[in-house]
Parts: sequence; structure tokens; C-alpha cells
Amino acid sequence: MTAESLHATATATLESWQPSSAADESLRHTLLAFLGSAPRGCLREHVPGHITASAVVMDDAGANVLLTLHPRVGRWIQLGGHCEESDDTLLDAAMREATEESGMTGLVIDPVLLSAHTHPITCSLGVPTRHLDLRFLIRAPAGAVPVASDESDDLRWWPVDRLPDTARSDGIAHLVDLARERGLPTV
Repeated sequence: MTAESLHATATATLESWQPSSAADESLRHTLLAFLGSAPRGCLREHVPGHITASAVVMDDAGANVLLTLHPRVGRWIQLGGHCEESDDTLLDAAMREATEESGMTGLVIDPVLLSAHTHPITCSLGVPTRHLDLRFLIRAPAGAVPVASDESDDLRWWPVDRLPDTARSDGIAHLVDLARERGLPTV
């Protein structure tokens, strides 16, 4: 659709999110203020920072999480990335990114925001910016086999109790804990 529909769904997602910590509640208000001042803030063209959409992809049993070895970041992280003007909603952006980066079909997304995070990065713009990442939970179908895209140095399932070494410091372990507490979306 348009940048306006992405902006509207990002705003609605944050307005309805009920975070469990005071820090996340503060971040929610900060992100809403950002969106209130940045009509095109869901697109990478907004150089000071932009909303991104990512997902914790769990296998059908919730025993493994799919992580990508991100070439720019150099660490194992969840799947996700930039919103595109072709995305009608924020959920569409998260699903598109997860599908493109995993090579899997039949993914099921939980429409309720799981988490939010902001971090500095030099992304595809080639200049320092901020990613204001809205994170969702996605369930892969039974037997799904991921296929790495050119956006990844590696892609693999990690047992939730044996995550990569950097998972604690990068917040991935916390994200996986939130996903496990939530439970998997159903088909």
C-alpha cells in the first residue's frame, strides 16, 4: 500500500502493546513519539532512524529457534529487516522478511508485538542510523527446512537451551524467553 499504512499499523501495534517491564513501557512511549514526528519513519529513507520488523522464528514444537549469522552485524540474531513500501502492514513486513531470509513457507505469525528494541547500526544506507525494531513471534510448520538467503552468512536452528555464546549479551536469549512464555501461534 503506502508508507501511511505501515505508519498506521506500527502506531496501532505500539498503542496496543502491553509490555511487562517499566523499561519497555518507556521504550513504547519513545517509539510512539518518534512515529508521531516521522510520517515516513517506517522506511529506510528516514536517515536518523527507522522502524524495522523482525521475528523470533520457532520450530513447531518450540524447542528450537531459527537464527541468522548476519553479515553486517557478525553475530547470530533473529530474522528481520527493513519495511518496504510494498508491505501493507507491519506484520506483512515481518512475515516477508522471515520468509525471504528463511526460505520457508507456511509460517504463522502472532499479531501481538513480542518485544521492541532500538540499536545503532550502519545499514544498507551506508551511513550510521538507528533501527527501531518491532519484534514478533513466528511459528514454522513441522518439518520446515530453512534455506539461507544471500542476506545471511549462515542460518540454523538452535536449541532454546543451547543458544550461541553471544545470545545473552545481544538479548537473543531474552527474546527467546519471551517467546517461550507467550506460547506458539496456532495454525
